[in-house]
Amino acid sequence: RGIKNDIHASHTNINEELQQLDQLLPKKNPLVQYKVGPHLMLYCRGPSEDSAVSDNEPAFFQSRNGPILPTLRLVHQYPDIEFNRVTVDKGAIPFILGGANIMSPGLTNPGGEMPPDTDGKPGLEKGTGVVVYAEGKEHALAVGIMKVSSATIRSKNKGTGIEVSHFLGDGLNQTAEIS
Repeated sequence: RGIKNDIHASHTNINEELQQLDQLLPKKNPLVQYKVGPHLMLYCRGPSEDSAVSDNEPAFFQSRNGPILPTLRLVHQYPDIEFNRVTVDKGAIPFILGGANIMSPGLTNPGGEMPPDTDGKPGLEKGTGVVVYAEGKEHALAVGIMKVSSATIRSKNKGTGIEVSHFLGDGLNQTAEIS
């Protein structure tokens, strides 16, 4: 229950009324928590009767005291779940797939998208976990943490906007199960 609350706090777009968190984390199959190195927590879920999830498949991870972030494998398995989301322009794709952080111009150039700022509040606060999509692509290519708010990215348009924590092709993405 505590982990579900932390996940919902990190990704406020997840709709509780549609029971999206229950779809991700059924009550019958608890998460198994692994400590990986000194600063990384990995949350794995076991198999359920109605899905083809392997034993101990990584579902979420948390670095230090940051937000709990979904793995790309989970994001691709459940495309209807509304995690915090940004879109980068096509020029950023090869750099992100190489593990680079996302620079502010990649989010503000034509093709880049962020949630709109409302009533003087940024659409995404500093420290918020986000799933990164690419312009013209259907699937996510990275997961990261906002280094500055979306309002600051729009106004300054310089520097690192998102610190990439997990991307297509990295070790976590290639891990099917923990044994």
